[in-house]
Amino acid sequence: MTCDFLALAQPGVQKLSPYVPGKPVEELAREFGLRAEDIVKLASNENPLGPGPEVLKAIKAALSDMTRYPDGNGFALKQALAAKLHVAPAMITLGNGSNDILELVTRAFVASQHEVVFSEHAFAVYPIVTQAVGAKAVVVPAREWGHDLAAMAAAITPATRLVFIANPNNPTGTWIERAELEAFLKQVPEQVIVVLDEAYTEYVETSDVPNGIDYLRDYPNLLVSRTFSKAYGLAALRVGYGICQPAIADAMNRVRQPFNVNSLALAAAVAALGDEQYLAESRRVNREGMQQLEEGFRRQGLSWIPSRGNFIAVDLGREAAPAFQALLREGVIVRPVANYGMPRHLRVSIGLPSENQRFLEALARVMAGE
Repeated sequence: MTCDFLALAQPGVQKLSPYVPGKPVEELAREFGLRAEDIVKLASNENPLGPGPEVLKAIKAALSDMTRYPDGNGFALKQALAAKLHVAPAMITLGNGSNDILELVTRAFVASQHEVVFSEHAFAVYPIVTQAVGAKAVVVPAREWGHDLAAMAAAITPATRLVFIANPNNPTGTWIERAELEAFLKQVPEQVIVVLDEAYTEYVETSDVPNGIDYLRDYPNLLVSRTFSKAYGLAALRVGYGICQPAIADAMNRVRQPFNVNSLALAAAVAALGDEQYLAESRRVNREGMQQLEEGFRRQGLSWIPSRGNFIAVDLGREAAPAFQALLREGVIVRPVANYGMPRHLRVSIGLPSENQRFLEALARVMAGE
């Protein structure tokens, strides 16, 4: 074959590097001859509790309709979300995970002549969707590992069409407080859409982190994206949603693929949304696990970035890549974040107490052996 098909792709696509997910348990088991049941995965910010009983019942009930296409409008889930969040159903766009929402808003509103503003050390999907549509990425230097909203506001030009903000931010776990967000939103021109990515908002238990939905009425250019993949424990089913004014949602739905959320995901999300006990337990496990890891890092003389998510970035004080590889040989999967401009850090998802302890013990051996 002599045709260079990559050369036929759009310029933005040609320059893209594929997103690299956390290493699967099965792959590590094959690579190092380990038993899958002996491997601990703390790499992808997944909920360690597994699916709740109400979710499993809902999925089982939905199995009999697998020969039918899903409800392309997601009526039941939109109604449940609207009731819980006190918004109109017309303000909700459903996505195949919240990543889908990030892509839909970019495809709907951004072209090659536009700019997209986001922070250094922010979620990897922001530059991917920007480059895919051929737009210019404006990366604003971080402040103390988090968003510098004043600098991001100053970076907005007449060519800016989107601003991405993650609160809390992945992979740093940093957060934006209420007064800072309010001051920023007041400065953004009305034709610039602000995407407030709240994938980890359900883990927030302090009043210093604002709820983006509270600002939708006053700022028609705001879109809040959320997911069921984290605190609700549905990562494998891929279901997320965006909340915004109906005019923005209408544009997104024009580029949204039909049936982008499958029937099992729709049923599971409705059930998960109503299971407050599961959500409370998820928060408890996360809160106590965060404390466990912080105490373990302190004992080992390591520093970390304070986090409001279900993960924590630990500074090894040296290049983290060798430690990451050594942890893999120990059967522990975490996430290196050198591609986020953080070569000394590892991002560690909060697991069950036994998983957290396994990681801490393995990390101590690895650090002592380097």
